[in-house]
Amino acid sequence: MVNDKVLLTEEGYKKLVEELKYLKEVKKKEVAERIAEARSMGDLSENSEYHAAKEEMAHVEDRIRTLENLLDNAEIIDTSSLDLDKVVVGVTVTLKDLNRGKVKKYTLVGNHEEVDIYSGKISTDSSLGKAILGKSVGDIVEFVSPSGKLMRYEIMEISLG
Repeated sequence: MVNDKVLLTEEGYKKLVEELKYLKEVKKKEVAERIAEARSMGDLSENSEYHAAKEEMAHVEDRIRTLENLLDNAEIIDTSSLDLDKVVVGVTVTLKDLNRGKVKKYTLVGNHEEVDIYSGKISTDSSLGKAILGKSVGDIVEFVSPSGKLMRYEIMEISLG
């Protein structure tokens, strides 16, 4: 894996640290106990609990490695020094959907680990994120959504939160 800087908000960084701590201190121990319990049942070749627990442990360890790599390469965005003249990672953008007339707010995050569409967090890698990145209030952006529809938004406001 290439060790590129990973842009994270402070909130996103803290969430990943909490997840890593949980996986290392709680989840890994729980799965290890299940493996030991299943192992004590005897014949491992036909022990589905043992195989399921081993597979889960592999997933947990893989996630731990992923999180450690992300956190080792994290660059936390200092929102106090952001220029609110242009859309950058860490700002909240108020957009007017020119197709439907609805107003929506999104916070632009730099890493897919922070994306949460339900709380309005979108990635710079998304169609909308790419379209608004670097734009200013009053700009009209057009892009094709993943479903193939032409979307048009006007940037109404750029703020912190």
